[in-house]
Amino acid sequence: MNRKELIGNIKKKKSFLCVGLDPEIKKIPRHLLEKEDPIFEFNKCIISATIDYAVAYKPNIAFYESMGIPGWISLQKTINYLEPYRSEVFIIADAKRGDIGNSSAQYARTYFDKKVSGFDFNAVTVAPYMGEDSVSPFLEHHNKWVILLALTSNKGALDFQFLNISNSDGKRLFEKVLEISSKWGTAENMMYVVGATQAEMLKEIRKIVPDHFLLVPGVGAQGGSLQQVADYGMNHDCGLLVNASRSILYASAENDFAVKAREEAKKLKDEMEIYLRKYSVI
Repeated sequence: MNRKELIGNIKKKKSFLCVGLDPEIKKIPRHLLEKEDPIFEFNKCIISATIDYAVAYKPNIAFYESMGIPGWISLQKTINYLEPYRSEVFIIADAKRGDIGNSSAQYARTYFDKKVSGFDFNAVTVAPYMGEDSVSPFLEHHNKWVILLALTSNKGALDFQFLNISNSDGKRLFEKVLEISSKWGTAENMMYVVGATQAEMLKEIRKIVPDHFLLVPGVGAQGGSLQQVADYGMNHDCGLLVNASRSILYASAENDFAVKAREEAKKLKDEMEIYLRKYSVI
């Protein structure tokens, strides 16, 4: 999916909601455990319930690979289930990969080369620490996106990301990551992860990367403010994919979990529509 198509879906659905597919076997409704593949059944129900409101889905790979081969099978079945919706949803592998060039090339094949791995994600999250040669193999795949970690929502972000690394210009590490990496790709094939709990920093980030899309986790269970994210981070094309996981997935642990998930997704979509209109995106 290219940038124009992504923006078109945002305008059509009046939403910039990304649903995180992070299933935990201990949290999914108990009645699903009777199914042959409880994780896939859970994901299938969540997707069916939220497809009207979501423009993106983001499986966090850790929740699948932690279960070994059965987890990978559940992930593959989930991606296959999304296949009929390819034109209307952006599918992100939240894998946070990043390694020396040859290893990164293999990771890129894992998530982008359907003929090799069976997976055909639109994007993958990548850590920037090892520099350009660890990121460029992902950018070599046509019509695919890199989503680079820039400023994350966890408490540990303070350990390194805000460090001043240059006495000459006073730039913090996350600012240098943005400045340098923005030359590796373009706003057509690179996005950035910026946590909603760092919403006040979005204004500064937009000075460095005004046109790039930002993937924003942390709204919902982590307490991030959707209004602040929109006010500080939205650009003329929207430029935001706001992820919600637990607040939607676990809105209920009963048989009505899909209904409650849909209700939570609609609440977010309705609020997002207000901001899309406020900033004249739609």
